[in-house]
Amino acid sequence: MTEPKRIRTRDLRKKLESWIRGRLWAQVITALVLGAGLGFLIGPDTGLVSAEAADLAGRWLALPGGLFLNLIQMVLMPLVAASIVLGLAAGASDPEKLRRLGGRLALYITGTTLFAAALGATLALWFRPGLSVVTNPMPLPRLRPDPETLTDPLTEAATRAPDLIARIVPSNPLDAAANSEMLAIVVFSIFVGLAFVASSNQARLAPLKQLFEAMLEVSMTVVKWAMHITPLAVFGLTAQLVARMGVSAMTTLAAYVGLVLGGLALLLMLYVGLVMVLGRMGPVTFLKAIFPVQLLAFSTSSSAAVMPLSMETARNRLGTPGDTASFIIPLAATMNMAGTALYQAIAVIFVAQVAGVQLSLPEVSLIVLSLVAASIGAPGAPGVSIAILSGMLASFGIPAAGLVFVIGVDRLLDMSRTVVNVTGDLAACRILSRNQGETETGH
Repeated sequence: MTEPKRIRTRDLRKKLESWIRGRLWAQVITALVLGAGLGFLIGPDTGLVSAEAADLAGRWLALPGGLFLNLIQMVLMPLVAASIVLGLAAGASDPEKLRRLGGRLALYITGTTLFAAALGATLALWFRPGLSVVTNPMPLPRLRPDPETLTDPLTEAATRAPDLIARIVPSNPLDAAANSEMLAIVVFSIFVGLAFVASSNQARLAPLKQLFEAMLEVSMTVVKWAMHITPLAVFGLTAQLVARMGVSAMTTLAAYVGLVLGGLALLLMLYVGLVMVLGRMGPVTFLKAIFPVQLLAFSTSSSAAVMPLSMETARNRLGTPGDTASFIIPLAATMNMAGTALYQAIAVIFVAQVAGVQLSLPEVSLIVLSLVAASIGAPGAPGVSIAILSGMLASFGIPAAGLVFVIGVDRLLDMSRTVVNVTGDLAACRILSRNQGETETGH
């Protein structure tokens, strides 16, 4: 019973990979260009269409994108749970290797996220992009909120930490799944997988393992269906973005946008360098292998949406064993948000500069550490960073009105930092599997 199911799953993955290699990247590029062109025509730059009509057209154009994201989200929970459980269960024969892999992944995520947040803060302090947006008089209040109502960030973090740590372990996994709490599902799946490893009666667990294999196969089938509407989704989402934002809106924020994109490029170079040195793979080979994933990530602004494609790419193009990829990708897609941490560090300091709020070096250091904690475990979905930024600004007494500058270009930067996040996920697969001596020959 088990072997035919494994064969069907393997055949399905091969078909998905063949379809992706053959057509998807070209279709996505074409959809991006056409979508941007249509968005420009109906957007505020040309004035050919009224704002109300452009908004209505954008909503209908984005419909395939909404369907695509909902299809992925529909099977995301079972896909993540099954991948992690089966990845851990495969390590039952070598628990020590599993422990080493988990420890190195945690070190990788923490180290790169800390570096990214520190890099973002350094760039923002050095280039001061907020000063290029406005001159006197400032459009935002210079004064901090009333000191009597302002909570010290360190005290607030220390007060909230016990509850936040306790909530990492879900008391009700079904409720966590219903509320799309991805980190809680990841933790629950890790516990189930570790129970597989610790059990002394593997034969009794065979039916449950077959259930997870079936969950994975069904999820991959839905993903394959979703991939067929990817070009339409990319076309519609891009058209809506350009129509809403307009090209001219970028000019006043050119320094801020350019600084974020430059920082993300530096972080991308770091990942490529780590793959070259630790993963023993050339930069061109690595970037060529992951290019389809990067394109889809840029189009959807969601690490979670590209997770199935990331796992296929790690297995078939980076030489990562299946069980290792099934373990690393779901965890990394949930916790590895270095690109987001870099962006948020620049955004917080940018808004502070626009508002005339002077941040001391200890405050900047605390912002960096807070962003590392906030970024790890943030949902891999569009727009989540704005909620994190809002809370961060409030904690440090920076007027939240400054978000109006950030929100205008957030979607574009969201797309860009998602590319870097998924690059980091795939870099982790190559580096850690190579470090474990598991990389399959021929890669």
